[in-house]
Amino acid sequence: MSQEASITTPRIAFSTLAFPDVDLATAVSLGRSWGYAGVELRLIDGELIDPAMRPEARAQVKRTLAAAGLPAVAVDTSIRLTGTDPGTELRQFLELASDWEAPLVRVFGGELAGDGPGRRAQLEAAARVLEEAAPAAERLGVGIGVETHDSFSASAVVAELLTLVDAAVVGAVWDSHHPYRMGERAADVWANLGQRILLAQVKDARPDPAREDGWQLVLLGQGEVPVRDMLALLSDGGYQGWVSVEWEKRWHPEIAEPEVALPQHLAVLGTWIREMNERQETA
Repeated sequence: MSQEASITTPRIAFSTLAFPDVDLATAVSLGRSWGYAGVELRLIDGELIDPAMRPEARAQVKRTLAAAGLPAVAVDTSIRLTGTDPGTELRQFLELASDWEAPLVRVFGGELAGDGPGRRAQLEAAARVLEEAAPAAERLGVGIGVETHDSFSASAVVAELLTLVDAAVVGAVWDSHHPYRMGERAADVWANLGQRILLAQVKDARPDPAREDGWQLVLLGQGEVPVRDMLALLSDGGYQGWVSVEWEKRWHPEIAEPEVALPQHLAVLGTWIREMNERQETA
C-alpha cells in the first residue's frame, strides 16, 4: 500500500461528548492543544445540539471552530430512522452541518422488530427517509452516516439497510465497540460496509457483568475491542476519512476525565498508526 493511501495522525478527531461540563470554545481549545486535527460535534456548551438553534448561536459555533483551527468532521444527532417523522429533523441537521462546513451528519437506525414482515417494513421506511433526504444532502455537500448502534449495532444490519439506498451520499459510521459486542470481528464489519464507511469512531471496553450493559469503557489499549484490526482494515482498504475518538463522558461520568483520556487516545493511536504504516512500507 502506498503512503498516500494510509491513515495518518493528522486525520484524528475527537467528539465533544467527552466534554459535558465546559463550553465549546474550551473543548476545542483543549483538543487542539493536545494535537487533534478535527472535532466531531455532539455536545455544544455541554448540551445536545438543537437543530433549530438561533442564527446567532449557529454563527458563534462557526466562529469558535475557526478560531481554534479545527474543522467539524461530523454533526451528531439523536435521530432514529425508525422513529416518528425523522425526515424533518434530518433536513434541519443537514442545513446546520452545511453552515458549519461539516461533511457528515450522523444518525441512528433506531429500534427494529424481530424477524418478519414488520422488520422489513421498518427497514424500507428507514430507507425511504434516507432516499428522500439524499437530494438535499447532495446539494449541501453533506453525507448521512448510519451508525452501528441500537438495533443496528451489528454491521450486517446497517448493510441490510444500505442495500436499499442507492444514494452515494448515504453510508455508515463504524463505531468500534458495538459490532464487537454483537459478536462481529473487525473483518466482518469491513466486509459488510467497506467503501460505504464515512466515519470511523474508536473506543475501547472490557466486559463487566456488574454493569447494566455488560461493558466498561476504558482507555485505549486497556480493553478488548479490536481497534488495531479496525485501523489496519481501513488503511488497507484505502479509507481516507476521519478517525474520531468517542470518549463518552456525557453518558458515563465515572470514566476518566477528558484531560486524561483524550491525550492518551491520541498517543496510542499515533503509535499504532506509525507502526502500521512502517510495516506497510517494508512489506
